[in-house]
Amino acid sequence: METRPLVNRVAESGIITINLEDFFPVRHFMTFDIRDYLYQGLILKEKDFREALKNLDWTAYTDSIVLVTCSADAIIPQWAYMLIESGLAGIAADTYHGTEEEYLKYHYRQTLEKTDFSQYSEKTVVIKGCGQKPVPAYAYALITRMLKPVARSIMYGEPCSTVPVFKRPRIIENTPQ
Repeated sequence: METRPLVNRVAESGIITINLEDFFPVRHFMTFDIRDYLYQGLILKEKDFREALKNLDWTAYTDSIVLVTCSADAIIPQWAYMLIESGLAGIAADTYHGTEEEYLKYHYRQTLEKTDFSQYSEKTVVIKGCGQKPVPAYAYALITRMLKPVARSIMYGEPCSTVPVFKRPRIIENTPQ
């Protein structure tokens, strides 16, 4: 009985896999909650807030992505965010005024818009799914929009088991007879 060598047809297919986890932020998230500085949980007093920020050890936020939020139902004046940003400037790797989920949408938009997708021209691309990191659904939709004008086809999943998302119709050239 003749044995044939095993052939990895997926590897030989020319399919390119993009893993959106490769674009995930490498720094850790920290939260700055203004609620901790509210008087009676309701009001932000300027003098007390300024004093608290003056005494805050900002180095705890070094090289972090700081999510500035207020988990209390309070009206926060715009200058408060400006004071926080002033304290974090030059210390935090990045700041965002919102949730981690909102930040990830912002991050993926910024990152993917800087990516040169021309390298995927007329290629079959698989967007890897089922990872370990919380890549937002928005990132999958955005990369699809950005790949559609250039890729021949876009799929989701793993190269051995994919869900078709988009396939460019083949153009058949008419040759005169």
